[in-house]
Amino acid sequence: MALEKGMQAPDFRCEDEQGQVVNLKDFRGKKVVLYFYPKDNTPGCTLEACAFRDQYDVLIQRGFVVLGVSADSAVSHQKFIRRYQLPFPLLVDKDRSLHKAYGTWAEKSMFGRKYMGTLRHTFVIDENGDLLAVIKKVKTRSAAEQVLKEVGV
Repeated sequence: MALEKGMQAPDFRCEDEQGQVVNLKDFRGKKVVLYFYPKDNTPGCTLEACAFRDQYDVLIQRGFVVLGVSADSAVSHQKFIRRYQLPFPLLVDKDRSLHKAYGTWAEKSMFGRKYMGTLRHTFVIDENGDLLAVIKKVKTRSAAEQVLKEVGV
C-alpha cells in the first residue's frame, strides 16, 4: 500500500554514517524531511543533497530535521558529506528495509531494461509522526524549496 499524506509514517531504526542509531520516534515534536535518493556522488543526488544543504538554515529555523537515505555504505556517506559539506545525517539502509517500508524500492526501467532501484521520493513528517507531504516528483535543484512550498511554510 502506497503511503499518502495524513497516514502515520512508518517508524524506523537504522544507523547514520557515524554508526549512531536513529529512530523516527526520537524526532517527536519536530518536523522531519526524510528524503530517499539512489546513490552518493551521482549528478542528480548531488544536486538534491546540495539543495537541502543550501537551504538547511531555513529548514532548521522552521523546525525541520533533514535526513537523507540511500543504500550506500557508511564510508560512502562520510565521503559524500565531507565532499559537499552536508550538515545533516545520511542513513545507511544496506538491506533496504527502510526503502521497503516507505515504498521507495521498486522496479524501474531505463532504455527498455527493467531493474530494481531507489525511487527519488521525499516524505515530510509532522511533529506527531504523520505524513504532511509525500513528494514523488522531486525537483533535484530545488528540493528544499519544494518541501517548504508543499507544506506551506
